[in-house]
Amino acid sequence: MTLARDHGRRLEMAFERFARMWGTQLTSRLRALCSATCDRVELMPYDEYVGTLPARTAVMLCTVEQTRQTALLQTPVETVMVWVDYLFGGTGLGDDREGRELTDIELTVVRELLQPALDDLRYAFTTVAPLSLSMRAVQYSPQFVQAVPASDAVLVARFTLHTAERVDTATLMVPAENLLAAMRLAETDETRSDDDRREAAHTRTQLEQAVTAVPVDLVVRFAPVTVRPPEVVGLAVGDVLPLQHPATRPLDVVVDGVVLARAAVGSQGSRLACRVVDVEEENA
Repeated sequence: MTLARDHGRRLEMAFERFARMWGTQLTSRLRALCSATCDRVELMPYDEYVGTLPARTAVMLCTVEQTRQTALLQTPVETVMVWVDYLFGGTGLGDDREGRELTDIELTVVRELLQPALDDLRYAFTTVAPLSLSMRAVQYSPQFVQAVPASDAVLVARFTLHTAERVDTATLMVPAENLLAAMRLAETDETRSDDDRREAAHTRTQLEQAVTAVPVDLVVRFAPVTVRPPEVVGLAVGDVLPLQHPATRPLDVVVDGVVLARAAVGSQGSRLACRVVDVEEENA
């Protein structure tokens, strides 16, 4: 699998922007000199990516907000423990005990450390395609993490992380199909001819006109009141139903269950009518 040259260049620039912001975030939160650099961006099958990871490493499972797919941020467990040590006021010694995993409290502070950096992806990818990640969990055995089908193409950005004197490698995996499709769509829009743009605008105008010509039912009603089934079944001529609608309050003007305005009851000739006295701001 290979990336188109233009796509690869744009992705590398976006991940480089993200790396700079990530390094700044780490330095600010850990109060230690940190930096991150993007070494390369690759397109490969998911199972091949997993095969490049250590048997034991910290894999942060993240949700891609635009598609609800799963992305992965991978860093060595030892690096994460160094972060935790800094966050709790230590000197960055970490914890290199074999099999050590994050406690619930440690996971919470790591999530608070990484989420602002992940939020920066949205800004880094502004000129490429929409991309927002939110961290939700951590795993330690990547071979058991089935984020996407094994043969699916994924984009993998590889980073060099500097935390004080420590140097590590981290990776960020994002499912490729939707991200590359968004990039191709943006390119198509940018390269359309003037005739294509005029035709698209004309089609959009026709669609808007067609939508505005669709009839809808408009209802003027009192505020709904809740009753029990026996009360409905037992209704008879002459029964009085008490309403909770104040006598001084205008009636609701409703379309498809949505209150659009308020109206006072009146008449126009021999027919009842209503005069709109207030419009719901959020629907205006």
